[in-house]
Amino acid sequence: MFRKILIANRGEIALRVIRTLREMGIRSVAVYSDTDRAALHVRKADEAVRIESYLGIEAIVAAARLHEVDAIHPGYGFLSENARFAQACEDAGFVFIGPSPRSIQLMGSKTEARRVAAEGGAPIVPDGDQAGFPVMLKAVAGGGGKGMRRVDRAEDLASAREAASSEALRAFGDGRIYVEKLIENARHIEIQIFGDQHGNMVHLGERECSVQRRHQKVIEESPSPLVARMPELRQRMGEAAIKAARAAGYYNAGTVEFLADNDGNFYFLEMNTRLQVEHPVTELVTGLDLVRLQIEVANGAVLPFAQEEVSLRGAAIECRIYAEDPANNFFPSPGKILQLAEPSGPGVRVDSGIYPGWVVPIDYDPMLSKLIVWADTREHAIERMLRALGEYHVGGIRSNIPLFQTILNDPAFRRGELHTGYLDALLKSGLSFTRPAPPEYEAVANVIARQRTKPAEAQAATPVASNWLATGRREFLR
Repeated sequence: MFRKILIANRGEIALRVIRTLREMGIRSVAVYSDTDRAALHVRKADEAVRIESYLGIEAIVAAARLHEVDAIHPGYGFLSENARFAQACEDAGFVFIGPSPRSIQLMGSKTEARRVAAEGGAPIVPDGDQAGFPVMLKAVAGGGGKGMRRVDRAEDLASAREAASSEALRAFGDGRIYVEKLIENARHIEIQIFGDQHGNMVHLGERECSVQRRHQKVIEESPSPLVARMPELRQRMGEAAIKAARAAGYYNAGTVEFLADNDGNFYFLEMNTRLQVEHPVTELVTGLDLVRLQIEVANGAVLPFAQEEVSLRGAAIECRIYAEDPANNFFPSPGKILQLAEPSGPGVRVDSGIYPGWVVPIDYDPMLSKLIVWADTREHAIERMLRALGEYHVGGIRSNIPLFQTILNDPAFRRGELHTGYLDALLKSGLSFTRPAPPEYEAVANVIARQRTKPAEAQAATPVASNWLATGRREFLR
């Protein structure tokens, strides 16, 4: 087994990998930019090295040489889907914990991925002249909603293409755009696949990712409410995902994404050749550690189970906690975290990269953490998530926690009536994002109110109700 692994990423995913490495007895090496000098992943790693940029392939490979690692884990984002980076790791003698450079290159291009998936027998969304309006313009090298535009009329196509191409060029260094039929009110359902280097491949069920804002996933859950009503759909989508992955010669962790309608028809969308942000919901319903499995497979191990041994239990939901203000058009909210109270208890998991006193930078994606819950049923998981959200407090900055409380209380969400336009429609309905204070904060507010109504001499003679009140928790109550 590997002795030491470098993690070419930051934040909560770097911490996630570090924790699994510690369980496996493998030393970890973190990389960090000047902005992240005080970041939690730097503190928790066994070793750490400064780099100019998380996108610097040569610098990361040099850091791996300096610290004499055996392998490099890319996390997700940044370089995780960069075939040149995977090749550079291999050329330098390091194991890249992910698929082969060839598979990344094949499936990293959306147009090439569509061709490969179609050759493997996966159903494809109509494109080009077959599409008809409305259509969706997409970046060939895209992701994260960048370089995407909806077009409803032929006369708007040229200007939309120019705007999408310009955005894609800025985001990915590649301005190529392709046209795809827009499937209205579709559900976004993805299949987690896993393969070893000996030809074995399985799928680990589905995740529903239909709750999106500007094409960015906000809430993910497993199993999908749609698939729960149509159990045969999981098998059909799983088989299609495996066919697409096999056609690309794929191994290690990957995700095949589909658009589906409520009648059980589905179409290949794209493949993400890496671990996904939402992988914890699959971990909770399968009982597997996907990061550990990634490392073992990269080290040459055979998958320790077959498809018929994969079973899903209960329901899991994930909320992506961001430093942004939903009451102010989701404006970013960087700044110092003055107080932090994270939820806990049965079935609650927090994958976090923050701590009190840390300054949330404006330089990177504003995701603070992922809050994930598991319960025996979806209804129970929703109630547990609401309880956990009520316990979550990040003082000093704004967060999108009130958005999740609104969504999870929405009757349509509770009924599982989801589609990729669900959240946009909900936001247009005139929502209020005033977050109710949890009971413990309300109790302290009452103490403060009583203190303020007493004469000055009485206030001076009255001891503070608790040390908790005396140490700055009033920030939340303003």
